[in-house]
This record gives sequence, structure tokens and C-alpha cells, in this order.
Amino acid sequence: MTSAPLAARLTRVEGPLFFPVTAYGPDGTLDLDAFRAHVRGGVDAGAAAVFACCGTGEFHALTPDEFRDCVAAAVEETAGEVPVVAGAGYGTALAIQYARLAEEAGADGLLAMPPYLVFADQEGLLRHYTELAAATSLETIVYQRDNAVLTPETAVALAQVDGIIGLKDGFGDLDLMQRIVSTVRRELPGREFLYFNGLPTAELTGLAYRGIGITLYSSAVFAFAPDIALAFHRALNSGDDVTANRLLDGFYVPLVELRNQGRGYAVSLVKAGVRLGGLDVGEVRPPLGEPLALHVKELAALIERGRALLADIASDAAPGAGGDA
Repeated sequence: MTSAPLAARLTRVEGPLFFPVTAYGPDGTLDLDAFRAHVRGGVDAGAAAVFACCGTGEFHALTPDEFRDCVAAAVEETAGEVPVVAGAGYGTALAIQYARLAEEAGADGLLAMPPYLVFADQEGLLRHYTELAAATSLETIVYQRDNAVLTPETAVALAQVDGIIGLKDGFGDLDLMQRIVSTVRRELPGREFLYFNGLPTAELTGLAYRGIGITLYSSAVFAFAPDIALAFHRALNSGDDVTANRLLDGFYVPLVELRNQGRGYAVSLVKAGVRLGGLDVGEVRPPLGEPLALHVKELAALIERGRALLADIASDAAPGAGGDA
């Protein structure tokens, strides 16, 4: 593991953030060999960081021992090339337990998932994340979504907590996010606080989040179609909105429409996509269910169309592609 702080490494990333799926064998137990291959494939493809055992990685379905083994496997497979961030969630006591397991396994940081089930007030959320951040030496990113939505004032308070380096937004209220960014900037001048677009299929809202200065995002597509995800990432960060919009219209919007066809598809459809790529990572664990065969077939066709679109974009960009004047 590199000695560089996680925040510094994430500030200068040049690729998508990779959220690998967790691999299971035919009997439903962990398949660490397949998981390692998945992580290695992502790093080789250009991932800027590996977020292991988070939402796409079915954190909710893993025992503490399984969690520790997966995080350790990701750390060993990346070998310091990119940072490894591990999920940590449930109530405060269990979140701390998972955080300490992640630290023992060699992770570089934590993604603090929302507390389990309860709807806490702002003071309770602040206490929860403060205690979690204090429990280990790992730098922590707070994941805002569902039952853990922050006010700008709470975001300022969290930004002052030692070890909390950023906020990942999975709620999707751009008005709120602009107010959070502005309030932290105003109240804590000079404070480097990271923000992430953490919505499902984050590319769909990438242009909007870029407008308020948020360019880091989690890419579920990278797990099964890294070439498409990388092309969009390059377009978004270079200001090539023409290419970004072609990929949105031809691939990402249809993907989101497909994802919305079933509950849990934000995880199970991604896992099906990985299997379509030739790596058997098994099925999702209950209570999630597998996508319908028809939808998997549609996903395969969509990936094929996405790659055809990449070829068209490359052809259009080739010297002389525009023809004679």
C-alpha cells in the first residue's frame, strides 16, 4: 500500500472509479480467484481506484470474514497501483467493526454507507460518521443517499472531522449539492474536500454534476464495458460534449431504461454484464434476484451497440474523416 494519503491520490485520478462485483461460485460461496481476475482486469483497463465490497459489490450480503477476505484480495491484486476503498455500514458499532477489518486487510480508505434502516436526525448522522472516522486511521468518504441525506451545515461539520475527506452523493438533488459545495467553500476556505457523483449509472448525470464542479464519479459500466466507460470519461473530462452526448443518447440512456425494468438491477444487471464478458462471477445473493433472461439478452445487444458507436466515433475522429471541402 502506498504511503500517499487517499485524498491526494483521488484528487489527481485520470480514470473511472471501479466498483467491482463480488464473485461467487456455483455453491454460492466466495470465489476469490474470479474476484481477483475481475479486479485485475479493471486495473489493467485503466481504473483509477478500486471500491471493493460497496453497493455493487453486495456489501449487504457479506459476512465479516468474507468482507475481510475480499478487501485483502483486492489490496493484494492491485499491489499499490491504485487505492483500494472498502465499504463500511450498518449501525455505528458494526460499521466500526467492518472499518477495522478493512484496515487490517490493508485498505486505503472507507466508503461509509448509510446507517441501516433508521432515519436519524442530522446530529445523529454527524455522531455516527465522526465515531466511524475516529475508529481507524483510514480516510473516509461519506455516502449520502436514502436515509442519510445531509444539510449543508452538517456537511461543513463533517468536513472539519479528522479523517473525513469527501462526500459521495447518491441522492441526486443538484440544488442541495450546489448549496453543500458553496457552503463548505465559503465556511472552510482552502479546505480540500472531495465530491463524488454516486448515482446509479452516474454517467447519465455527469454533465450536470460537472456543471457544479463535481467530476469524480462511480462507474458501474466500467465493471462490464470498460472501453465504453473510458471513452465517456475522456469525453466528459476533456469537454468533448459532442462525444459525451452521442454516448449518452446511444448507450447510457437506453441502459438506464433497461436498468429501471427490475428491482435490484443496479447490481444484478451489472453482474450479468460481467458474465457476458466471459468471467463467471456467479449470481447475486438473496434478497436480490437475477434479471430476466430477456433483459440480459437486451443488455448484450446494448453493449454490442455501444461498441459499434465507439467505432463510429473513432472513425469520425480519424484524419480525413470529414472528406474534401
